[in-house]
Amino acid sequence: MSTFETLTRNNSSQRGKTWFITGTSSGFGFLLAKYLISLGANVVATARRADVLEELEASAPAQVQRLALDVTKPAQIDAAVKDALARWGKIDVLVNNAGYGLTAAFEEAHEDEYRPMFETNVFGLIQMTQALLPHFRERRTGNILFLSSIGGLVGLPGWAFYNSTKFAIEGLGEALGAELEPLGIDVTIVEPGPFRTEFLGTSGKKSQKTIADYEQTAGKTRAYMEAQNGKQAGDPQKAVEAMVAAVSAPKSPRHLVLGALAYNRFQQKLTSFQDEMSQWKEVTFGADFPGVESANPYK
Repeated sequence: MSTFETLTRNNSSQRGKTWFITGTSSGFGFLLAKYLISLGANVVATARRADVLEELEASAPAQVQRLALDVTKPAQIDAAVKDALARWGKIDVLVNNAGYGLTAAFEEAHEDEYRPMFETNVFGLIQMTQALLPHFRERRTGNILFLSSIGGLVGLPGWAFYNSTKFAIEGLGEALGAELEPLGIDVTIVEPGPFRTEFLGTSGKKSQKTIADYEQTAGKTRAYMEAQNGKQAGDPQKAVEAMVAAVSAPKSPRHLVLGALAYNRFQQKLTSFQDEMSQWKEVTFGADFPGVESANPYK
């Protein structure tokens, strides 16, 4: 048995648990829902159009509740949470999966292109999580997954606005995890690399404006999207199995990097970051008042 198979062996523990998933119409959200159904879990499957989830619900009507949910609309969030709790009585896991990307050089993107992405990727995630936190706190148990990206750990040309939404999720997840840990609630930030979902296809958007000076940076990213869609190294089925393994573990990880490319790219950043910190250490320490040691309030 491989190490991966060993780690996912406990996934059967999700039988009877209820998962609330945003963005279930395709990609990780859809595959996660299908996998959970096979494990015997209940799934609250949500999408902006509930009709696209008819087939999923029909495949296991006793386990699936499909709901219309646009995470940028607070009233729909509240209604979906109310309906889900009315049917199942409890939610064990929230998966903040809804989101999309925008490829553009920083100067190329217009507010009408990047602001809606922030509304979905960041503010929608915040409102969705806040809507379920009272339920998790009352039960003193639960898991919350934030679908971030390697783009939340490493910034690259052409992804400035997408990177900033995912970097925001990293900070939110780390802070929220620290706040909820004493209450018995786990937060896991998932950071996939390139996987064969629709991220580079229908889920990826490009700015209308292009500037020739950025062809060697953002332009290469656009070319990458066109050339690599469907050729990514990551297996999305294994990714969703890994997510369930993180929830099923005795102690869920705060971060779950998925895929060799993501792992290696982040390792390179860590090494470069450490080198830069060492080179500038004297300047860093010199910024303090002499002889004064700052207290850490969180020890």
